[in-house]
Parts: sequence; structure tokens; C-alpha cells
Amino acid sequence: MEWMNRGEGQGQPAGQALNHSAASATAARPAKAKKSGIKGLLGLQFAQIALLFSVTILVAAVAVFIAFGGGKSEGSYVDSKKLQAVFLNGGQVYFGNINDLNGKFLSMSGIYYLRVNQQVQPDANSSTSANDISLVKLGCELHGPQDNMVINREQVIFWENLKDDGQVAKAVKDYQTQNPNGQKCDQASTSTPSTTTPSTTDTTKTPTTTTPTNTTTKKSQ
Repeated sequence: MEWMNRGEGQGQPAGQALNHSAASATAARPAKAKKSGIKGLLGLQFAQIALLFSVTILVAAVAVFIAFGGGKSEGSYVDSKKLQAVFLNGGQVYFGNINDLNGKFLSMSGIYYLRVNQQVQPDANSSTSANDISLVKLGCELHGPQDNMVINREQVIFWENLKDDGQVAKAVKDYQTQNPNGQKCDQASTSTPSTTTPSTTDTTKTPTTTTPTNTTTKKSQ
């Protein structure tokens, strides 16, 4: 009886040891899961940092590409030493200096435009009428505009730089030489630069015939 009691008493510490091992294993699982979660979080943060770094490098590369002429803007083609011609949707053409050009508007100054002067009653004997084209300086119109114009970019078909030896550039230069102090609207009619397109006028004269007249002289008797 004592031996059996002794055996039962000796079996209790073994059971306690097993329970202690199971508890230790159970406690170790949350620790391992915690470590795994920390590693995953660190990996995600590292991926975000790497992505941000890559985007920064890409933006810097694009900026360098644009700065060194890879994305040359339209405004860089404007020659500030020459006149420009701006053609609009409605058929109007303006000549002057483009100051600013972007995707929304075009700004220009020193503006001239063409005006065609047609005869009200053309000559009936001429088969073709002469075209008198005047280059008018902007500023003396009825509404009194300033010598600066801002045009909606959507209205511009195209624009171009003009040569110094062109007719428009020469006419503008002559006008500036004749008016060193600028435009005077009371003299606009006499100081407007103009160019006349040559035209051929055919005049047909109708031949005239003279009918001879018979004159009878009576003799006095």
C-alpha cells in the first residue's frame, strides 16, 4: 500500500512537467507571430520607401530631360528679332511681335493688319478692278484699342516668323522711319504704310465713225 501510494505520488510531478511544456509552447506561438508581423511591417515600409525613391528619380529625370531641350516648348521658336504673322480662324491676319505664347493664349504687340480697299463703282470699261491693299497700324480705330492684343489660343491656326526682306517687314520699317515718335491718329490716313498689288486693266475703245454731211448752196439768181 505504501508503494502504491508512493507511485501515485511520484506520478504527479511528471504530469505537471507536461502541462508546463504545453504552456511554454502556447506562450511561444504569440511571440513567433509577433516577430513575423514585425518583419512583414518592416518589409512593407521598405517597399514603400523604395517606390517613393523610384518615383523621385523618375521625376528628376523628366525635369532634366525638359531642361536640356527634350521637351522644347512652342514659345521657344519665336524669334524676338523678327516680326511674326498670326493667322486666325476667321481669315484675319495680324503682324507684330509675339510676347507670350502658351496653351491658353497668345499675346502680341506692335500690331498691323491688312485692309483691302475696293472701288465702290468700278470702271465699266475695265475688265478687272485694281486691288489696293493697305497695311494698317492698330490703334486709330473707332474703339481706340491699345497696341497690345491677347488672342485665344484656340482661334490661332498657325503663326510664323517673317523675313526682313519681305514686303510686310519693309513696309513696317518704312512706317517706323516716317513716324519716329509713334502713331498719331490725326495723321493715320496719310501715314499708313500701304502696298498695292499690281493688276492689269484692259481698256477697249469703241471706234467712232463720222457720217459725212451734204451741204447744198443755193445760187442767187
